Amino acid sequence: MASTYMTTPSASGAAVAAPTTHSGDRLPPGVALVIGVLMVSTFIVFLNEMLLGVALPTLIADFGVSPSTGQWVTTGFLLTMAVLIPASGFVMRRFHMRTVFLVAMSLFLVGTTLAAIAPTFGLLVAGRVIQASGTAVFLPLLMTTTMRLVPVGRRGQMMAITTAVPSVAPALGPALSGLVLSALSWRWLFILMLPIAVAALALGAWKLRNTTTPEPVALDVPSLLLSAIGFGGLVYGLSLLGEASAGHSPVSPYLPIAVGLAGLVAFVLRQIPLQRRDNAFLDMRIFLRKSFVLPILVMVFVAGNGIGLLVVVPLVLTNVTGLSTLQLGLFLIPGGAAISIVAALSGRFYDRFGPRPLVVPGAIVWLAVLWFLSRVDESTSVITLILAWLVFTSAMAAMWAPLTTSAMGALRTELYPHGTAAFATVQQLAGAGFGAVFISAYTIGSGARDAGVLTTAQAESAGQAAFLTAWAIGLLVLAGALFIGRTPAPAADGTAADGAAAAEPGPVSDETVGGETASGASATAEAVCKAGAR
Repeated sequence: MASTYMTTPSASGAAVAAPTTHSGDRLPPGVALVIGVLMVSTFIVFLNEMLLGVALPTLIADFGVSPSTGQWVTTGFLLTMAVLIPASGFVMRRFHMRTVFLVAMSLFLVGTTLAAIAPTFGLLVAGRVIQASGTAVFLPLLMTTTMRLVPVGRRGQMMAITTAVPSVAPALGPALSGLVLSALSWRWLFILMLPIAVAALALGAWKLRNTTTPEPVALDVPSLLLSAIGFGGLVYGLSLLGEASAGHSPVSPYLPIAVGLAGLVAFVLRQIPLQRRDNAFLDMRIFLRKSFVLPILVMVFVAGNGIGLLVVVPLVLTNVTGLSTLQLGLFLIPGGAAISIVAALSGRFYDRFGPRPLVVPGAIVWLAVLWFLSRVDESTSVITLILAWLVFTSAMAAMWAPLTTSAMGALRTELYPHGTAAFATVQQLAGAGFGAVFISAYTIGSGARDAGVLTTAQAESAGQAAFLTAWAIGLLVLAGALFIGRTPAPAADGTAADGAAAAEPGPVSDETVGGETASGASATAEAVCKAGAR
């Protein structure tokens, strides 16, 4: 097919290809390769987020640190992610996609190497912080690239697969950690990661090409500082809630939470004048669209329950059912696999029927499983628990991708980096916050002074309290799901009918969805193919 391609600046200055005639549903091989490389790389780096949770007792013994100090191998990672993810929108606008990928993966490699050889606990935490510095940009980069390059008729399917990564990887992290620790030392958690990360870096350097034009935006240093204070303070304060409930918190968690909230208010006020000059660190205009705000609010509770319960489930399985570290790892693996399968299927369903027929039934099933888990005791068989966890993770996957795709489709193309940064930040905050809430519920429910040493009866009561708390939070998911718009099915030509991606009623001119024409997305995709061929 003979056609002419030209690059023109969008409203934000990012390069997009000129529209051309193209099949709206066909995914060119070049785009599949780009998204595939980013997806694998994102999975690798996110696998490390919860990797050391199972290894914490070993680290405490090896380095001779207290539990409150030891938890910084995870808290430090989450803090760094929360501080840097809001900056990913600026990074993706300022630099080429290939440059961002290579620098981020190189940082991850340096951090992994330092963690593997760390002679002291302080250097181990430093390695984790460097790891997180590279990890922070990957999810926004993957989501933004998918939204920009995939034709409208295939967005649901592709976004379902891409958004499964941040839910599958943290779920598999503790599982793989348990398997490795059953035979090797904790250092092998990082050593085994090194060749995989090197391979991803080499593949990205070889195959990835630049598809956008950097914008001449300047870094607003006050916004970066306020972001660090706001998001960092919130994550730190929320992470202290569990320790505070046990009386081990070094400071009151409400102090950093208050500082964080004040920092966020100042951050938002700072962005309003900046976005008038198209130089906002995080453009607040994304929150003016109801079709974006409602899904992201529901996502707070979906991600919070899904990620936060990963802190409690190992405790319940160990103290109530008596599973070993190896058995715990094997228990969690099927749930991660179920997320991948259901996410792929839900994407196809979304492209035909929209988000609501997936999110509402998913929320109902999710709540039913949480209620069952809140009744678990010593007599509950492990097989029954495995099946319940499979259903829970499958229902979560059925909601996760449609919520993300629906929200992102409501934004104009130039706002994609800001939308993905907001989504990724919300997931980190929700995971840290809800994990702390569930640990607090677990501690209070145990009725013991030291929740680390419980009888079976106390562990049952603690686990039931945590899952009942998650069930109560899940009611908000169901309530929000009922208000998610029913998106019309894509038209025969692959374009969205009546604003499909935006999930709002009303006509859509020029076959525009989310601020981008379907033909424009296809043209961009073909431009990627030509760039890859070069």
